Amino acid sequence: MNPLVSVAVFGTQAALMMVDELHFHRRRRLPRWERIGHPLDTATVLVCYGTALTLAPGPGALRFYLAAAIGSCLFVTKDEFVHAKLCDPAEHWLHAVLFLLHPVVLTLVALLWTEGGHGPLLAVQGMVTLAFGLYQTVYWNRPWKQPSFER
Repeated sequence: MNPLVSVAVFGTQAALMMVDELHFHRRRRLPRWERIGHPLDTATVLVCYGTALTLAPGPGALRFYLAAAIGSCLFVTKDEFVHAKLCDPAEHWLHAVLFLLHPVVLTLVALLWTEGGHGPLLAVQGMVTLAFGLYQTVYWNRPWKQPSFER
């Protein structure tokens, strides 16, 4: 697997996530459901990275990864009932693109893991994902001050 392809896929997903986070989420107030749910979405992805970084890709580990990846792909759609009421068409479209990229990214992680030799790339991507999850948790749920919102 060419690492440049991986960086392009990971980078595309990250850029789109930043548009969602820094433009759409800050433009509207996130209800409690999303403030809790979005970090949980990130946690499901971290389970996949953690699996790839800590287990050898044997049959049992691959089955676990597949279950975790499928679970993550389904889990991230849970907010669409809330989004149907709160989001404008552009944000819906962006979510659709992110839903298409989600299984692509998790498949790419699995390919890099099973191919071997890509531990540093997976570790960096896992750390970036962990940092994003921590940001989501702290920024949107900080008890000392609610985030300011601009319309």
